[in-house]
Amino acid sequence: MSVGFVGLGNMGQGMADNLLNKGTDLTVFTRTQSKIQAMIDKGAKGSTSVSDLTSRVDVVLVCLPDVKTSRDVLLGDDGVINNMRPGQVAVDHSTVDIATSRACSEAAEAVGGHFLDAPISGGPGGAADATLSIMVGGTDNAFKIAHKYFLMMGANIKMMGPSGAGTAMKLINQLLVGVNTVAAAEAFALANAAGVDIKVAADLLAVSWGGSTMVSRSAPITAARDFENSAAPVRNVDKDMGIIKQLANEEGLALDLAVQVQSMFAEMIAQGKKEHDIAAVLEIIEERSN
Repeated sequence: MSVGFVGLGNMGQGMADNLLNKGTDLTVFTRTQSKIQAMIDKGAKGSTSVSDLTSRVDVVLVCLPDVKTSRDVLLGDDGVINNMRPGQVAVDHSTVDIATSRACSEAAEAVGGHFLDAPISGGPGGAADATLSIMVGGTDNAFKIAHKYFLMMGANIKMMGPSGAGTAMKLINQLLVGVNTVAAAEAFALANAAGVDIKVAADLLAVSWGGSTMVSRSAPITAARDFENSAAPVRNVDKDMGIIKQLANEEGLALDLAVQVQSMFAEMIAQGKKEHDIAAVLEIIEERSN
């Protein structure tokens, strides 16, 4: 089978590289022509548009930066689903809202195609190393078709349930990423104030109840204050926490920590720090401190 990949950003590039390096008949499209050419130089095929790519492959994978772009690429006139053939599979690896995933599934079903919401976690490093977690919503039949390609990109693939379940799981994950990132930043602010070395603290926390993935990840970045131009920028978690906040309002959920965390990342965006690393939320804590 042939595979198309749309979106060669911080995550998509590593994912597409792994597909190509593991023998996939791969066609790519992204808005930056130089990235397409670089993939052609590696042995992939290039395409001129989303509809062109869709017409040439059996499975279409997309990995995009925000809800609007996902809806345009998947549901637009020149998008994947409007140009699908019966039996074709479309997969969205982006982080979007549940309503978007379900709308894509319904639209694909209406033209005889299949859709999977399959968001990812693991950061650019996980994308490059093929160790991503991939959480999937959709039908078992579509999952069986796409599974071999998921295995080329990830180490933890889990079918979560029907359409929208993969996206729901990603939002659960992102809620914890956001809250734990801020919690780690508060802990590091306390460490700085008390004269405790952050790296030494992180080593101890790694074998204590207070440890977490975000503590381990943020510690060296925070110690070096290496916040600018990150591959895990504030704009991404701000977008995701905004989706979670909207979902909480719709479902009547009192997600108080998530709402507070979203406001802190929104404050960073307002300060022009959208490309800063998420660990840079430490700066908001410092600004609010005496």
